[in-house]
Amino acid sequence: MRPKSHNSFNLKLFLMIVILAFFILFILRSTLSSSDQTNPPSPRAVSIPRTAKNDTCPLTCNKIPSSLSQALIHYSTSTITPQQTLKEISVTSRILDKKSPCNFLVFGLGHDSLMWHSLNHGGRTIFLEEDEAWIEQIKRRFPMLESYHVTYNSKVNQATDLMQVGKGPECTAISDPQYSMCQLALKTFPSEVYDIEWDLIMVDAPTGYYEEAPGRMSAIYTAGMMARNRRQGSGGTHVFVHDVNREVEDKFSREFLCEGYMKKQEGRLRHFVIPSHRDDLNKPFCPLLGKRS
Repeated sequence: MRPKSHNSFNLKLFLMIVILAFFILFILRSTLSSSDQTNPPSPRAVSIPRTAKNDTCPLTCNKIPSSLSQALIHYSTSTITPQQTLKEISVTSRILDKKSPCNFLVFGLGHDSLMWHSLNHGGRTIFLEEDEAWIEQIKRRFPMLESYHVTYNSKVNQATDLMQVGKGPECTAISDPQYSMCQLALKTFPSEVYDIEWDLIMVDAPTGYYEEAPGRMSAIYTAGMMARNRRQGSGGTHVFVHDVNREVEDKFSREFLCEGYMKKQEGRLRHFVIPSHRDDLNKPFCPLLGKRS
């Protein structure tokens, strides 16, 4: 998910507006919360001595969270903008606006990671990255980001064979990916990745643009199984796949996230909402087209 350099003024402006809007909402929520908790008025007015602190700060101070301030500074000064376009980012940001604070799992770590972390302020956002050196570089700049180094055993040139494997009964059976018998399932993530109920999952990694790259076959499959194995009553898991203009991302997202669960495609980004299958093992792996869940 390491982005290319784009000098897109519109995208930078959009990011700053979104983060500023989130900050204003944070202030309004804090103000309303504090006003609800005020004590009943006393029959006698109480004179509060004016001190240097009172002159510069009201009784209730609403300070911008450090993650948001860093995001504003970063995106207002950086010449590198995220890999996704403004319209693509808007698809996910609209869902985050409704769901946050929530649990957000992102395959990949890059210059857009601070944006996703900030848009899910107060929630938990975890990034999974294949390049250990890149993790260290990003950590030095943004230590507040929670990221883990992960490895992939597949290669893009194995995609055709893995597609056939994924259609077998051991891969369509609903189970925790950590204990799955399916060759496509990713089983070596940190335990919290399997334990957390994810509200959103973004698949924008690993690398998949050349034949010897690991490709996103297993990431897409595992994201879909995490969603299906989620507890009932969750309202469905929002799964986003980027770079669907490429063959692997296109075919594997249609097959394992299902066209019947697809809600929207914007540019190179697809948005799926996958319901829990955990308590209804007779539910088909994919819904019939025209009968979306």
